Amino acid sequence: MILKQVPGTWRWMLGVAAIPAIIQFFLMLLLPESPRWLYMKKSKSEAIVVLSKIYDPLRLEVELDQLSSALEEERQRKNAISYLDVFRIKEIRLAFFAGAGLQAFQQFTGINTVMYYSPTIVQMAGFQSNQLALLLSLIVALMNAAGTVVGIHLIDHSGRRKLALSSLFGVILSLILLSVSFFLASSGFANVGWIAVLGLALYIAFFAPGMGPVPWTVNSEIYPESYRGTCSGMSATVNWISNLIVAQSFLSVADAVGTDWTFMILAGIAVAAFVFVYVFVPETKGLTFDEVERIWKERAWGSNHGSESLLEKGAES
Repeated sequence: MILKQVPGTWRWMLGVAAIPAIIQFFLMLLLPESPRWLYMKKSKSEAIVVLSKIYDPLRLEVELDQLSSALEEERQRKNAISYLDVFRIKEIRLAFFAGAGLQAFQQFTGINTVMYYSPTIVQMAGFQSNQLALLLSLIVALMNAAGTVVGIHLIDHSGRRKLALSSLFGVILSLILLSVSFFLASSGFANVGWIAVLGLALYIAFFAPGMGPVPWTVNSEIYPESYRGTCSGMSATVNWISNLIVAQSFLSVADAVGTDWTFMILAGIAVAAFVFVYVFVPETKGLTFDEVERIWKERAWGSNHGSESLLEKGAES
């Protein structure tokens, strides 16, 4: 809708976005395979070469011993692991429910709606200049990048769960502000476009440090080792399917019920996300993989698994 009206200079600017992808492609050719994957799937000697570039000889020996133990465990479990076990085994099912739910709510609270359609949203708010709309959307993107850097610092200081909850609280408020701004605009109030821009800025400021990195971080920590790759891949698939649904439906929903009610719906989803995180997602800050695994066993089968103190430890982190 907007691109048909964008001047040639702006189209070139959009095309320049391909340059980082090209650079990343060639840099990826220089990236070695994971030493863990090499050791377990291909060649131990190649794994040792990669590890020797990272660790000193003493630490290298420790890492090789750990890989050897992990390889033996994988051989013993290999025939017992399947995709259906993710849903059959109660503690794995609970962990996947929390991880996949986080990934789905990351998208259904509207982040890629804001990123994809920020120029359109700005124009809906009354800023008809294409150049101004694209400039304001660029500011939104820069805030997203800056907020992610802040999140990297906060995630180990505040904890994953606390950061997600505070992020969602701010997201709810900013989505309500966006809804109110469009309601006022549709009611004939003048000069309310800047309220929508403020709502967009606040949304990014709250979302980027919390609900941006937290789902990915939590999904890397909550699964037992033998299911980590499978469950992480499945939850990432949930993320992108949710992304597709939101991206394809936003403008249609906005046309059907109005932009004001669309953002109010997203605010309602953010409230549901807040409740979901509060109820189903444990705090994993400061816990080992084994300790997190015991938390899921306790939630599945009761405190007889000896992990009651771990739940308290995670809540206090």
